Amino acid sequence: MIEILEGIYAFVVGAAMGSFLNVCIGRWPEGLSVVKPRSRCPKCGHGIKASENIPIVSWLMLRAKCSSCRERISIQYPIVELLVGLIWLDAYGHFGMSFTAFRAAVFATVLLGIAITDAKHFLIPDGFTVFGVFFVLLTSFVALYLGQSEPFAGPWDAILGMCVGAGAISIVGWLGEVWLKRPAMGFGDVTLMAVVGAAVGPVRSLLTIFIAAVLAPIVLLAIVYPLSARGLADDKGQTELALEAGGGWRKRELPFGVFLAPAALVALLHGDAIIAWYLRVSGL
Repeated sequence: MIEILEGIYAFVVGAAMGSFLNVCIGRWPEGLSVVKPRSRCPKCGHGIKASENIPIVSWLMLRAKCSSCRERISIQYPIVELLVGLIWLDAYGHFGMSFTAFRAAVFATVLLGIAITDAKHFLIPDGFTVFGVFFVLLTSFVALYLGQSEPFAGPWDAILGMCVGAGAISIVGWLGEVWLKRPAMGFGDVTLMAVVGAAVGPVRSLLTIFIAAVLAPIVLLAIVYPLSARGLADDKGQTELALEAGGGWRKRELPFGVFLAPAALVALLHGDAIIAWYLRVSGL
């Protein structure tokens, strides 16, 4: 019974964090504060009441419309709240009611925010990455004191991993620029890998880049290319692939943070097992 109540608590707190994450996703790309002003309808300016700001529930009760002007409320809001709630519940399921569960839940929430903003705006806001670096580094010392470092890197590996992750992705971006004859990697990817490297350490930060590099072309071939080839990109241009009439891999833009984010979670939770498997199979 206690486990069920703790699981419900983890989900509710996560959904509340998801509500705040929606604010960050909506405001940080525009350079706006996430503190002021309070949430309001973008069309009529109606201030969102507390009763209208209950994660998931309010969206359903309002039938996805503003209570004042009846403007439709994006389904992104309840989906993000639900996803973050499930993330926090899963962290509790993996690590129990512990400091490690809290670290994993916050880290995954930040990665989700990064992936969504990069997918929508081809931008990784500094708000996510600056908070992420400080959070991961500071909590590494707390975890060391509590004896709960795993699966995160310890303080020294966190600092080294931050440098290795940022440096490695910078080299990848430079090589891509040489090949494509244009900028291939934004600075947001560099700061993202600083966060990831601080969380997983130097070796698993390289694994993160490798997993993302494998994942990106698979998604491109399976989803993005068929859509773009048929001219089905959305009217806001959020799937900007910059394809020419004859097509061409060298002309495509791809928000790499979308792939680095899930790759980082894989590296955090399963990186050691993947590396051990590779060493065993390769005979190294």
